[in-house]
Amino acid sequence: MKLIIGNKAYSSWSLRGWLACRQSGLSFEEVVVPLYDEEWDRRREGAEFAPSSGKVPILWDGDAVVWDSLAIVDYLADKVGRDRFWPANEAARAMARSMAAEMHSSFVALRRKHSMNIRRAFDPVPPDADVRADLARLFELWAQARARFGGEGDFLFGTFGAADIMFAPVCTRIVTYSLPAPRFAVAYISAVLGHPFLQDWIAAAQEEEWVIEKFEQPVA
Repeated sequence: MKLIIGNKAYSSWSLRGWLACRQSGLSFEEVVVPLYDEEWDRRREGAEFAPSSGKVPILWDGDAVVWDSLAIVDYLADKVGRDRFWPANEAARAMARSMAAEMHSSFVALRRKHSMNIRRAFDPVPPDADVRADLARLFELWAQARARFGGEGDFLFGTFGAADIMFAPVCTRIVTYSLPAPRFAVAYISAVLGHPFLQDWIAAAQEEEWVIEKFEQPVA
C-alpha cells in the first residue's frame, strides 16, 4: 500500500488517513508532498492524484484507490477486521460511527478558524460564538461516549479506535490555540496526543522544513 499525504504540521485529513493506516497494522509506503508549493498545481494533475482531484490523503492498494479519510478507515477495517477500528458492542459501535461521521461533516467554524498547526502554540484568545458552539457539541459527544462506553480506558470507547482517529486533529487544535476545555476533555486530549502513533506524527512534523505562512498566524 502507498499513502500520499500533505505536510504533517498542517494537514488534518492526512493525519486521519495516516492514523488509520497505522491502526490497521499493515505495512505501507508513506509519501509526503508539500501543500501549496510551486509544484502543487502540477503535482495535483498527475495520475496518482487523479481519482481524488488532487486532494490528500489518497491510499493506493494495488489497483484499488481510496481518497477520503473516513473511507480509508472503512476500507482498512474491511481488510483487517472491524474490531481493530470499531467497538465490538453494537450500541457502542453505532455511536462511534455516528460520531466519526459528524466529525467528518460538521464543526466547520472550529476547523475554518483554527487550522491545524502542530508546531505552534498560540496565546489564548476568546473563541467566536460559532466556535464555542462547536466546542460545546464536541465536548458533549466526548462526555457521552466516555460515560457510556469509555470504561477503564483512556479513549472515547475505551481503546484507541476510529472515533479517536477522526477527533485527533481537533485535539491538536485545542492545544495549539489554547481553547477552553473541561477537565475530562483535557485528560482525553492528553491521552490522544500521548498515543505512540500521535507521538510519531508530531515528531515528524517538527522536522519538516516547509512553512505555510497562512497557517502560521494566530487567530485575528
